Amino acid sequence: MKNIFLRIWQGVGQYRFEIRHLTVLFVILIFFQIIVSFVHKLSLQKILVSTQQWYQQDSAERLANLTTTSLELLLESRSKSESLQQYEVNKIIQDLNIILSQQYLNQNVQEICLLVTIDSSIVAIDDGHVLYEYIFNETKKLPASSWNHTEALQMYAKMKDEFRAKEQIYTIVGSGQTFHLFVPFVPRGEFAGAVYMKNRPDFSTISNEMISAYDETSITYSALILFGLLAMFYISSYTLRERNRAQQLLFEEQKRHLAEQINIENELLFTKRIYHTHHKAEKIMGFIKEDLRVLKPQNIDSIKLRINKYANFIARVIYDMKWYDPPVQTIRSKIFKTDINAVLRFLVDYVFKRISLSSDAIKFSLDLDPSMPVVNINEFVVWEVFEPIIQNCIDHAGNNAITVTLKTEFNIHTQQSKVMIMDNGKGIEPWLLERDATGHKKIFLEHTSTKKIGGNQHSGYGCYIAYEIAKQRCGWELDADNLKGKGSIFTFTISNS
Repeated sequence: MKNIFLRIWQGVGQYRFEIRHLTVLFVILIFFQIIVSFVHKLSLQKILVSTQQWYQQDSAERLANLTTTSLELLLESRSKSESLQQYEVNKIIQDLNIILSQQYLNQNVQEICLLVTIDSSIVAIDDGHVLYEYIFNETKKLPASSWNHTEALQMYAKMKDEFRAKEQIYTIVGSGQTFHLFVPFVPRGEFAGAVYMKNRPDFSTISNEMISAYDETSITYSALILFGLLAMFYISSYTLRERNRAQQLLFEEQKRHLAEQINIENELLFTKRIYHTHHKAEKIMGFIKEDLRVLKPQNIDSIKLRINKYANFIARVIYDMKWYDPPVQTIRSKIFKTDINAVLRFLVDYVFKRISLSSDAIKFSLDLDPSMPVVNINEFVVWEVFEPIIQNCIDHAGNNAITVTLKTEFNIHTQQSKVMIMDNGKGIEPWLLERDATGHKKIFLEHTSTKKIGGNQHSGYGCYIAYEIAKQRCGWELDADNLKGKGSIFTFTISNS
């Protein structure tokens, strides 16, 4: 049993209850309590009405029967043939009046009379003297009653035959819980008529007291529940507030930890980028030394121009070592007027053609559009974008002869420039052209490469860094695909608007 409760507690404990949950629970409980109280009150009223109706009829019939019995006993105490003194007659009449009028002292009795049949006519008697004359002297000409008993006479006329045959108390329930009672009047064993009583018992005081008592109980019970829920609400709110404070502290700690992780990743990315450009800077330094060795008065101008370009690239590399996120104005600005065609010619003539390995196996073809507009990008940032892509075409050629084609074109209608770097090699592996969940082609993802040379952890970084610089810093689009024949193509799309 203990294990069962423990499992239930653990199952409930996995759910988190917030203030809004407790508020909804609080409102629902109060609403249900109001509904239960209302339904219970209606049920109690229904029971009281049913009980009251039964008890009213029973009490009214008992009162009418008692009155009739009193009249019968009084009349049976004297014989018709007995000679009575006047004071005895007066005493009987007085007793009859008392019995008839005494019932009016009861606030529920509204009408009482004796209904008798004289010569096929129904007569109502509500006076002791008239009743005495009818019983003892058998007088048939009776004076009119001082009360209007028309309703009683009409009801009795409809039920007289049935009433005489059964000789049982007959009750008619009228509107407003009014009871019309007809009790057989049988003095000395002979049916003489009916004692009619109009009774309207009122138990509203008792009902109201019971309803009031129930209302007090219901209000007290609801108040106890309300205060209990308020106490639970306060305790839960305090507990949740403490939990939220702890969660906030944990969130702040996680935020600091995440910021530290981001800084570490940025520094790692910065380190990788520096590693990637470091060996390129070493290669450029080798070109500078070689130019200095062959420096002559005849070639001093051309060598000076090349060395100046090389030196500026080295300066850019050193500048990049200072920032892993350099200011945007050092990359894009109106002061930069870079000729893309000139950058591509320089890279081909004074970087890639100077590599001894490419002299025989690697060939270059330039198809440059003279209408290409200048771009407001730092010349050596453009160099950092194109150089890894061209190098990627050379690296994946292996020992095979390959022709790298550099093509530029400008569309005056769309105001877009395109730079296409193509080769006639074996092309890009199909899986590298697939897109990941974010929509990026895998060839432009970090550490994605087909090169497995010595397990170099920095392989697959050239296309990634070219893509990041082109898209994030220059605002260009870069795409890669295979050509229909053989080889691959990298397309840069530059918006000049």
